[in-house]
Amino acid sequence: MRCGRKESLCWACAPILTIRCSWKSQAKVGDLCGIAAGVDFLDAPVSGGESGAISATLSIMVGGRREAHDRCLPILQVVGNSITYMGASGTGQTTKLCNQTIASLNLLAMCEGLALGAKAGLDMEKLLSVVSAGAAGSWMLSNLGPQILARDLEPGFKVCLMQKDLRLALARAEELKLPLPGLSLVHQLYRSVQADGMGEKGMQALVAAVEKLSGSPVS
Repeated sequence: MRCGRKESLCWACAPILTIRCSWKSQAKVGDLCGIAAGVDFLDAPVSGGESGAISATLSIMVGGRREAHDRCLPILQVVGNSITYMGASGTGQTTKLCNQTIASLNLLAMCEGLALGAKAGLDMEKLLSVVSAGAAGSWMLSNLGPQILARDLEPGFKVCLMQKDLRLALARAEELKLPLPGLSLVHQLYRSVQADGMGEKGMQALVAAVEKLSGSPVS
């Protein structure tokens, strides 16, 4: 039954559209594609953490039919300022796994660099300032570096959620027969953090594993 309005302007007449931003299993992305006639599905994971959600500056990576992406773009723009159409269903989620691989290794590099500076007796505030302004500068360093020095491990993005994403990334790498030794290492280090009861802490709690190995605090 039609309501008399132009279909492109009437959501009641348009096909059902489902947008999903979080996953527990990579396989379920494919399972949900074409789940029923007249239903469009987009996998649209986000990056930017709690602060990005609050300020509506999330980066959103979208997989699915292009027409469905174009239709839901005004909705995505409410919460994100960078929306990128990646391709067919599943490509959004795979992009997110690439993002988490890069982010986690970036965080590990930061923790190790700060550990080196602390062990060598450097002024940690000055160290953070100077490396943030150079080639080593990154979102992780600028946003989580100060929290680490302040011993603030409260979550913007939890360790347990990062571990879920890293597990999915490793599973995808296994499907592709792709060796990712750095990803495997950071996954195991996060497992150590979880074993110490910090699974609900922020992902910057990775520093605790580095501190345990070095035998001295990063502060």
